[in-house]
Formats: sequence, structure tokens, C-alpha cells
Amino acid sequence: MPARLAEIVEHTRGVVEAARSARPEAELRSRAMDGESPRPFAASVRRSQERAGIIAEIKRMSPSAGVIRPEGSRWSGDHPSDRGIGFEPEGIAERYLLGGASAISCLTEEKFFGGSLSYLARVRSACPLPVLRKDFVLGSYQVWEARAAGADAVLLIAECLLGADGSAGLIEDLTLLSESLGMSTLIEVHDAWSLECVAHLVGPEAPASRLLGINNRDLRTMRTDLGHLERLVPSVPDVGRLVAESGIRTTADLDRLGSAGVRMALVGEHLMRQEDPGAALAALLGRGVDGA
Repeated sequence: MPARLAEIVEHTRGVVEAARSARPEAELRSRAMDGESPRPFAASVRRSQERAGIIAEIKRMSPSAGVIRPEGSRWSGDHPSDRGIGFEPEGIAERYLLGGASAISCLTEEKFFGGSLSYLARVRSACPLPVLRKDFVLGSYQVWEARAAGADAVLLIAECLLGADGSAGLIEDLTLLSESLGMSTLIEVHDAWSLECVAHLVGPEAPASRLLGINNRDLRTMRTDLGHLERLVPSVPDVGRLVAESGIRTTADLDRLGSAGVRMALVGEHLMRQEDPGAALAALLGRGVDGA
């Protein structure tokens, strides 16, 4: 595991233990079961009628890029949701909806990514799209926590969850728990070894609520390369559930992915750097902000 990822995972373990002490899992379970039913995250992305099903990300900062969207960033326009806001999850989610997003990814990790668990409910209340909790999920507590907070899906990063011998038992357990709660899962891999380890969980016969993400970012150099995904596609057991992550900036990038059979993508940093993330998403999809 790369040093920065190991640092984040170790910090997350402490955060989870503190949260568990403050709010026992039994309390989360009760809240999760009493909430609204999850929205169909995977189905929404897979059935998109756009050039690609886009999971548009709300991301304030990252360890490699620093602050991506300053609090004072603004956009202007005559639509009611053009609030002249900076980093406001609700307003950004509304713009993503107008721009053609199929779902929302919301960073909830606080120290390294400037996120908050509270963003999930805020985004969900402002926008009808299903919402993914993007965080470093390490165990069942965070899955229950995600559902209690209103998440419709969770990200499971293989590099954080695989055993040293490549065993994927923990990923399978967390996937099954998520499915029992009606949630989708996005199982993310960064390399060929991790893909091989989780391939049996995302084959053609797997539940439709499971998506496989290939991240084009090299965790050691932090560089992105769409060719990375293209080289791994032949090893993917079901390309129909494959989501491209990182490095997608242009319509040409989406068309390139489409040529490899990939019609879903998670896009964050590029959109969050733009004055109007929704207009940027519409341009990426080759459409107008209101669908024209």
C-alpha cells in the first residue's frame, strides 16, 4: 500500500473508533432502518441516455491537488439555482442534475479531502439523483453510517480491504451488507492484481447493484492515464458494469472510453475547478445545460 494511502487508512481507523464510541452501531442500525429507501444508484448510471453515465463528484480538496474549489468560487446565470456560491454541496448537486449527471459522488472524508458525512443528507435533500458515499470504508460500521446518513451507495477501495494474500472476503462481506440494505456498491481497483482479486465479485452473474471502478491514477506517482484502463479492459469480467475513474476531462475522453466499451465514468476534479460545474458537465457530455 502506498505511504499516503496507508496514512489515510490509519487515520480513518481512529476516526471510526471515535465515532463508534460516540454513536454505537446499534443506534446507526435503527436510524438506517427508519430512513427513506435507497435510490437505485447503479441502475441510474447504467441506464443513462447520455453519451455516458456520469457520476459527478462533489470534492473540495485532495492531498495531491490541494484545495480544488475555494469557498469563494462563484458562477453567474439566470437559472434559479445559480446562487453565486462557492463550495456549497446543495447548489453544486443541483447544477450537476441540470448538466446531465446520472448520480452524485460525495466525499465525506474530512482531514484529507475536506468532506463531511453531513453532505450526504444535504445533497440528497436538494437533488433527486442517487448519492454515493466516497470515503475509505474499512468495515461494517461505516456502511451502516452511510445508510443512516442517506447514502444510496458506498465506495469500496480494494487496496484498502484486500488481505495480504489477495483474499477479498472483507470486500464481499461489505458488499453483501450494502445489498441487504438496498444499497449499490462501487468496488474500485487501481491495478491488475487488485482486479484479479475482486473479479469473481463483479462477473456477469453478480447482482446488478455492483459496479466495478478502475481508477486511472497511479497511487505512487499520482499521474493519470486513460491507457491504464484500456490495458485492463480485457481482464474485466463484465465491461457493462465498468466505471472509468480519474483523468476524464473532455468529450474526446468519453468517446475514447466508449470505443473500449466503457459507458460510465466518475468525474470530479475537472468539474469542480470550473466556474459552473453543471455547465462544464453539460459540455463534457456534448449537451446543453438543460438537456438541449
